[in-house]
Amino acid sequence: QVQLVESGGGLVQPGGSLRLSCAASGSIFGINAMGWYRQAPGKERELVASITGGDSTDYADSVKGRFTISKDNAKNTVSLQMNSLKPEDTAVYYCKFSVYSRSSYLNNRLLEVWGQGTLVTVSS
Repeated sequence: QVQLVESGGGLVQPGGSLRLSCAASGSIFGINAMGWYRQAPGKERELVASITGGDSTDYADSVKGRFTISKDNAKNTVSLQMNSLKPEDTAVYYCKFSVYSRSSYLNNRLLEVWGQGTLVTVSS
């Protein structure tokens, strides 16, 4: 069993910064990729940023140049540094790991594990 715990959401003024973190725990055998998604009220969940085991990153066009995803392999964590925040960045942010547990690796089954979500509100 693999669990994710997120932290770092909150209220920030436009132009401000926040840093989200997501830590994985449990029976982790290997991490294939990590990502951050968000879902605004009335909208579908969308990919914000992702990072692979080989450190390749990808960003939504709307956050390029403002957000930076990073990971700490030793701690099984992924972070999202968000700068120059805009009201349209307001959403619940979710982290997702594509990961092998020890048992799923033996069955060649990649697990998609989601965090519980953390609310980011950008407002004056």
